[in-house]
Amino acid sequence: MKRFSGHIRNFSNLSFPILPTLSITGTVNPMTAGNQMKIKILFVIDGLEFGGGERVFVQIIKGLPTERYEVHAASYGEGVFRTELPGSVTFHPLDFRRRTNPGILFNLLKLMKETEIHIVHGQGARAEFFARIASRLCHVPAYVSTVAMPVEGYNVSPSLRTIYEVLDHATERFVTRFLVCSSALERLLAEDHGIHEEKIVKIYNGIEWREYEPAKLSKVRQEVRTRLGVGEMNPLIGAIGRLVWQKGFLFFLRAIPHITQRVPEARFLLVGDGPLRQVLEEEAKRLKISNRITFTGFTTEAKTFMSAMDVIVIPSLREGFPMVTLEAMALEKAIVATEIDGIDEQIRSGKEGILVPPQSPEAIARAVVSLIKGEEDALKLGRAARERVKKEFSVEKMIDETRKVYEDLIMSVIRQGES
Repeated sequence: MKRFSGHIRNFSNLSFPILPTLSITGTVNPMTAGNQMKIKILFVIDGLEFGGGERVFVQIIKGLPTERYEVHAASYGEGVFRTELPGSVTFHPLDFRRRTNPGILFNLLKLMKETEIHIVHGQGARAEFFARIASRLCHVPAYVSTVAMPVEGYNVSPSLRTIYEVLDHATERFVTRFLVCSSALERLLAEDHGIHEEKIVKIYNGIEWREYEPAKLSKVRQEVRTRLGVGEMNPLIGAIGRLVWQKGFLFFLRAIPHITQRVPEARFLLVGDGPLRQVLEEEAKRLKISNRITFTGFTTEAKTFMSAMDVIVIPSLREGFPMVTLEAMALEKAIVATEIDGIDEQIRSGKEGILVPPQSPEAIARAVVSLIKGEEDALKLGRAARERVKKEFSVEKMIDETRKVYEDLIMSVIRQGES
């Protein structure tokens, strides 16, 4: 997927006036215990929904020691993201609902100049366009960009995607470090975007695996199944996520008739909400499976519902590094997932779960039935999945690696100031 060049030719020589350079004061080595310097960091994300990007930012922010970091966050003022932030964070509401809102740029400029931000960390095309330009104009010492999904992978109209690509390309040179959550994204930025490899850092997403202790959730599991009218002898197969095209839930629904041919007592659960809910409910009616599946709608109890499931299906068509996979792994669940970029770095087929080709209801069904019929194998895969999460995908590891990026950038700025 090579980058186009025609649309960006006129943008390659964009230049911006620079405001006076912000200063960093403090001792030379910010890693020493006696250092009094606080790193001022601003997180910018649209926050219109509480998705994986917002969740990762909240995890990072909560993991930053307040004696070392002064944290600011700029996002939509009425979203869940704001309510999840700790009280130590200074929040700056910005209205990202409109795609063209020049007031966002002016507000960011004012914010960065007044607070003398040292590092801006942005995520998401809309938020990043404004944040990158503002940080450049204010000469913020370092800009970090998290790329969980490249703009060319956005599920938007071709014309809007072209606009996103043009703006993304025009401002990529203002980024000091790109953080990616998979090797596939690392390759894409280097090969297709032409980003120098030393500017790209791969940091896997992480979760709070101790909060997903299967034994502690056994009572909750039973309560949820009772609420859903699912007996212990009924295998419960579920899928979780926002109801959008790239999650592939149509193929989960189309796998259900194939599964019930072999396991007629099975019941099904789809947890989440989104623009495709009506389409999916109509598909369930067409497949004559409405009496077998429950649509929960929006819920804050995703982990609770997951604990009740016997098999979790992740039928995604496109992902960055989905958190739902890590949650299912931490819960020791039997997992069937599509073999796509990102997921194939989380699960090794036959070791922590079963990977199947995308857009294949038949392959999903075969894998689900094999796990239901082979209970011992399913348990073994689940235990191996939890161990892999503890070792490779802990939130502590993600925070430590992200902090190292911040500290290295600050040290680099200090060294440049001394030379």
